[in-house]
Amino acid sequence: METKISTRHGQVSDETRAKISAKVEKLTRFFERLTAIEVTVDLEHRETPKVTLRVAAEHKHDFTATSRADSLLGAVDDVVHKLEQQLRKYKERVQERHRNSGHRQQDESTVSTPESE
Repeated sequence: METKISTRHGQVSDETRAKISAKVEKLTRFFERLTAIEVTVDLEHRETPKVTLRVAAEHKHDFTATSRADSLLGAVDDVVHKLEQQLRKYKERVQERHRNSGHRQQDESTVSTPESE
């Protein structure tokens, strides 16, 4: 999995980049099939930095979340939390779909069998 951190209107220290990277890489605990993580830090308004997180997952479009907070790491925490919720919801939906598809196949097979008289 590839993690990319980019900034607009300023610089972020290597230590902060390492902290951000460690926080966003925890997303793999919620969904194993992540292929890329892209973090964009916008420091145009330094008192309220904006963080955008885009995650590409296998067999799915990108997941995206944005947050603005009083501190950079606060915004990162918030955006990671938002994406965790999206990944959980998507994973539950996929698992439910798989559970129900097996159940439907059993129902169809019992309905389609001719009754013997």
